[in-house]
Amino acid sequence: MGHVEDRWWRDERDPTTGRTERRKTERFGRGHRYRVRFLDPEGRERSRSFPDRRKRAADEFLVSMESDKSHGSYIDPKAGRITFGDYARRWLASQTFEASTHNSVTWRLNAQILPFFERRELGAISPTDVRTWIRGMQDRGVAESYQAGCFAHVSSILTAAVDDRLIRENPCHARSVVRPKRPPVKVIPWSRTRVDALRTAMRDRFAIFVALGAGCGLRQGEAFGVSPGDIDREAGILHVVRQVRLVDSRLAFAPPKRNKTRDVPIPDAVLHLVDQHMQRFPPVPVTLPWRTPSGEPTTARLLLTDERGGALRRNHFNEAVWNPARRAAGVVNPTRQDGTHALRHYYASVLLDAGENIRALSEYLGHHDPGFTLRTYTHLMPSSSARTCRAIDAAFGGREERPDGPGTAQSDS
Repeated sequence: MGHVEDRWWRDERDPTTGRTERRKTERFGRGHRYRVRFLDPEGRERSRSFPDRRKRAADEFLVSMESDKSHGSYIDPKAGRITFGDYARRWLASQTFEASTHNSVTWRLNAQILPFFERRELGAISPTDVRTWIRGMQDRGVAESYQAGCFAHVSSILTAAVDDRLIRENPCHARSVVRPKRPPVKVIPWSRTRVDALRTAMRDRFAIFVALGAGCGLRQGEAFGVSPGDIDREAGILHVVRQVRLVDSRLAFAPPKRNKTRDVPIPDAVLHLVDQHMQRFPPVPVTLPWRTPSGEPTTARLLLTDERGGALRRNHFNEAVWNPARRAAGVVNPTRQDGTHALRHYYASVLLDAGENIRALSEYLGHHDPGFTLRTYTHLMPSSSARTCRAIDAAFGGREERPDGPGTAQSDS
């Protein structure tokens, strides 16, 4: 059993009188007065000191340590002294992120998280600190979606510290901490006229990109990675098996997002455009490392390449090809929704308008969950009331006219 030691006073027995008297020690008035001494679950002696007039706090600390030991929830009081920065780097090194995700997390840590938390000890981070950090991002005008991503990283790091028994609770989970939320974005798909105008405005070498995005729902990197060998003409299927992405400033092949390969119907109209493109710009074999710059070299004949026959870089494509074509197509004051993802939104809107179900659309788009697809595009689905009216009209052979006006329902009597 542990005990609380008073280092300013000690009890001594007077050899003359035989009585026990309380006397000052040589430490009287200097340093912390109370020292809590106890054994941890491994039998090692631990201690913690408290200043004068904090005897009650020392007693409560001892009781909590003994209680934690008995309940199997003991945490070394010194464990939380590691700084957030040191632990965050250890946490990052242990993650199994894809290389591109690792890069984005590192960027957020360095830009928004470590400048505030790096030198703070894990055990000393409070809900007030978290709230102050969030407010600082708000004051600097950091985008809400970016705030939400940064908060998720901090919370994950502190949750890992709880799991590693370095701290008892995650301050991000305190009720007083308001988690930044990604603002809801209502997708407004482009019109067919705008998509056609964009394709017309594209340089001939890259016009097929619009067909792959708007006609097959491919992401930008997936379109960059399409090879003629991925097309099953007999089945009318495009196998989406790779993307081109940037890792540590170098291009690499990789599986589609979340390693989710998929099969997408390729319409005859798109296939015809692909054939026309290949006649003018024959596919070129391109060799890139797989997943990371040090990965196994992999070769694929790419449908889309730059003028030198190399794989396309996203940033260069956006600046030199996409943005000029977008302006020429009449997109003024473009927003984030007017990026290359606008083609996927158009694809989704066309399929939903044609009556395609959410589960199939989710598979075609490569989403991780049909619920995400539903939340993103539910406002584009035909209203249930319209579907109901069409169904009942079909069942009753259409509306009948009554003498008192067109479209008036017949009486049940």
